[in-house]
Amino acid sequence: MKTITEKQTMRMLKPVHPGRFLRTEIVEAHGLSVTGAAKILRVSRPTLSSLLNARADLSGDMALRFEKAFGVEMDTLMRMQNSWNIARTRSREKKIRVERYEPRSAA
Repeated sequence: MKTITEKQTMRMLKPVHPGRFLRTEIVEAHGLSVTGAAKILRVSRPTLSSLLNARADLSGDMALRFEKAFGVEMDTLMRMQNSWNIARTRSREKKIRVERYEPRSAA
């Protein structure tokens, strides 16, 4: 008897890092420099640069800043980050060796 139901879901094989999306669709689309965007968001230039170059994850705080400043929904950005994290972890799946837990039957 299985206690966990298995679902088939469609996974994005290579989701876009939210920083790359924000760079092209927000910062560059508005003709802003990284420095200019950092000032609007009230964050340091290195912090924003790390995100836009996909060297740092998108935090909830930064997602909210983009929502307030540019109107892109925080929820959408956080889902993008989650998809990125899932894909990155799945790519290392074979290195994680854990056996399925089978509870003992109560006798």
